[in-house]
Amino acid sequence: MLVRLVVTVLFVLLLWLAVRKARLIPTRGQSLVEMGLDFVRVQIVEQTLGKERAKPYVGMFTVIFFTILAMNLAGVVPFLNIAGTSRMGLPALLALWVFVTYLVVGVRMHGAGKYFKAQLIPPGVPWPMLILLIPIEALQLFVIRPVTLALRLVANMMAGHIMLVLCFVGTHTLFLYSDAIMKPLGAVTFAAGIAITGFEIFVAVLQAFIFTLLSVVYLNFSLEESH
Repeated sequence: MLVRLVVTVLFVLLLWLAVRKARLIPTRGQSLVEMGLDFVRVQIVEQTLGKERAKPYVGMFTVIFFTILAMNLAGVVPFLNIAGTSRMGLPALLALWVFVTYLVVGVRMHGAGKYFKAQLIPPGVPWPMLILLIPIEALQLFVIRPVTLALRLVANMMAGHIMLVLCFVGTHTLFLYSDAIMKPLGAVTFAAGIAITGFEIFVAVLQAFIFTLLSVVYLNFSLEESH
């Protein structure tokens, strides 16, 4: 929780510093923020929902993307050294937000009966098969989508954290406590730690993108008439 609070304060501070004196001709900081906002709006939300349908939801998915990105990057920041998304609480909260949103949007747009019929009853399927398919579709709608959103994010960030810990603890142990013949292996584990750090930065961005994209796709399922 301390890491999450620190990341939140630092991220809000950086955003404020970048845009507190917004200009028509942007500064470098303002340009970076605008590029990030445009990436989420155009490449994720509008690309999936369409320009007009995307408008009410751009803010939500922008918050989700940058929250996850900032929390993920905490895993490679010295003195923080753990991603705020490597524990279930925050990913579960974000997944619950997405879950409630796509259910509410679907019901409001189509009505409860029509929405759940479209989600749970595949068209053209013989009725005896519905005995098997309806529970499967219900499991996917109410459990699998939100749970896998959260678990995928947690698992990836936790795995990266464990790999970094193993490499740098191994480096520390080999250099300081091992026999002379084993000390050169410390350079190998140190190099591996640096490489994994770079890979973790890539994974941090990728997981923010995947979580946000899947969330938009699930919302799109609720907006469409049939699936």
